[in-house]
Amino acid sequence: MVVTSLDAAPGKALVGRRRSPGARRTKRQEGLFGYGMIGLSVAFVTVFTAIPILASLGLSFFSWDVISPPKFVGIANYQRLVADGAVVQSFGVTVGLAVAIVVLQLGVGLVLAVLVNGLRRNGARTFFRTVFYLPLLASTASVAIFMGYLFDAKFGVINYYLGLLSIPNVPWLTSPLGADITIVLVTVWQQSGFTFVLFVAALMSVPTDVLEAASIDGAGPLRTLFRIKIPLISPTILFAAVVALINAMQLFDQPYIMTKGGPGSATTTTTVVMYQTAFQNLQFGYGSAIAIVLLLVILAITGLQFLAARKLVFYQ
Repeated sequence: MVVTSLDAAPGKALVGRRRSPGARRTKRQEGLFGYGMIGLSVAFVTVFTAIPILASLGLSFFSWDVISPPKFVGIANYQRLVADGAVVQSFGVTVGLAVAIVVLQLGVGLVLAVLVNGLRRNGARTFFRTVFYLPLLASTASVAIFMGYLFDAKFGVINYYLGLLSIPNVPWLTSPLGADITIVLVTVWQQSGFTFVLFVAALMSVPTDVLEAASIDGAGPLRTLFRIKIPLISPTILFAAVVALINAMQLFDQPYIMTKGGPGSATTTTTVVMYQTAFQNLQFGYGSAIAIVLLLVILAITGLQFLAARKLVFYQ
């Protein structure tokens, strides 16, 4: 005869439901470990993000050249920024490059993810996932130095092979349009691996029964992609777009190393102006004001992305 909890004595049933000391100790250790990880994350964000932002905000109200003591100037740095044509132009350059980079990065990542996800062999999928993600592991500075040699107008490898095809030298880094295109191509080449991995994971999570139903209804590959897969992975696309835009708005290594912001001011992004102002001209207060305005612009554009996502993003 099986004794249930109703048949057993109340005291015995209560004892049977009690956790053993070892289980309680394990539960407590897991809780402490979780709180410890949260604490480390909060400490990291506080030390390396929140405190520098607050310090830059405070410094933006001062005039400081490191040599002499800081002098409070109020909002004079912000007034100067609004009237500074070079800084305003750098914001336009930054936004233009960022839009081109984000659009191409999402497009390339999505196309590669669809193609790789369509492969039947897992070994081939793993190989291409590794190959496309490898550029992201290299430092941005080293990639910019390497690409600077490749795209050099006189001694670059790319123009050398173009010459073998009787194509005249292309001014990749010596003309405004060529420099912009080169910066965008190099950035997209390195950063597309991130969006590619995200999209591959998202496409693999699309329910198979939905795809089978679409196939039974006669939907072709393109219709399935645009009507089913893309709407279902739209939250991932939003996340990738936000991250890509934030990174692109802080573009520094590629234009500074490959073109020094030139030719002229064609690739002078806001971060390049900020670096030159603060660390070359020793105007740390004014440089901090530029950084704070850049932060506000990024927050505003990111907010617009989330507003647009209310109608474009489909949550299951």
